[in-house]
Amino acid sequence: MLRTLRSWALREESAILVILVITMGIMGKLNPTFYEADNLLEMSRFFVETGLIALAMTPIIITGGIDLSVGSMLGLSVVAMGMGWRYLHLGPMADLCLGLSVGCLAGLLNGMFVAWVRVPPLIVTLATLALFRGLALGLGARDPVSDFPPEFYDLGQAYYTVLGVLNVPQQLPIFLVLMVVAGVILHRTVFGRQIYAIGHNELGARFAGIPVARTKLILYAFSGVMSALAGAIFLSRVATAKADAGTLMELDAITVCVLGGVSINGGRGSLPGTVLGLLVVSSLIRGLTLARVPFEDQKIILGAVLITAAVAHQFFAAYAERRRARVDDSQ
Repeated sequence: MLRTLRSWALREESAILVILVITMGIMGKLNPTFYEADNLLEMSRFFVETGLIALAMTPIIITGGIDLSVGSMLGLSVVAMGMGWRYLHLGPMADLCLGLSVGCLAGLLNGMFVAWVRVPPLIVTLATLALFRGLALGLGARDPVSDFPPEFYDLGQAYYTVLGVLNVPQQLPIFLVLMVVAGVILHRTVFGRQIYAIGHNELGARFAGIPVARTKLILYAFSGVMSALAGAIFLSRVATAKADAGTLMELDAITVCVLGGVSINGGRGSLPGTVLGLLVVSSLIRGLTLARVPFEDQKIILGAVLITAAVAHQFFAAYAERRRARVDDSQ
């Protein structure tokens, strides 16, 4: 029992959980209304979009890659949905399918260059970041669409009433379901093991018969779909198809992943860690906003938390390496 507790306490996710508890404790001291159920549920309305992108970003980073174009894909999908309503008169579901298709095609374009042409992901997604954002600005910057019918707003503004007192944002169950599905695939399937193998040693994974190119193609296409879904929720929430939607959201998603213990060198990280990192960032921003802390100071505090978490991750990684070395020596 003690060995099990000690093993759990030395997991990287445990460090993030401790940071989350401390963060929520401090935010509650700054403003007692932070602990109210309505506030916590309302907070979830704003982290779902970043969370959906982070679900797709996590396995990409584990493979040793990166996707800097997620915010631009979100913006391009939002513009496509706005044009679909204005010019094609699509209903909510058809318009959502259009946005998801645009996101999937954009992700596939990234995946083809990364997986087949073997251009470094940083270069590919940096280029498509500019490409997709330019397309979004060219198509939608002059005349943003905002005359959507009321049914378009359900996804981002409607609530489920639970137990007659709790108002659960409609987008939160969507995130929870996708979180569970993505977690099972990453941590409990062969496909998930292949993702970790690619991150540890891509050349070795190729020699082992793992379809590296196909795996990367799937991951980048999934990233495009999740960006588009986040864009649909964003569009429904703000009620305007803005070409600058999702600006800098790639930085938020990467911050959440790194804070959650996903190594930018590949081969290490977990989806639970990413979700905990998302909760830390969201709690910090929501609590500081309630306490009326200026935006600039919020960024400074968030940076300090990220550095603290990075140091903690290095400690746990070094400890795990020494522990493996002792096991190897004993054998």
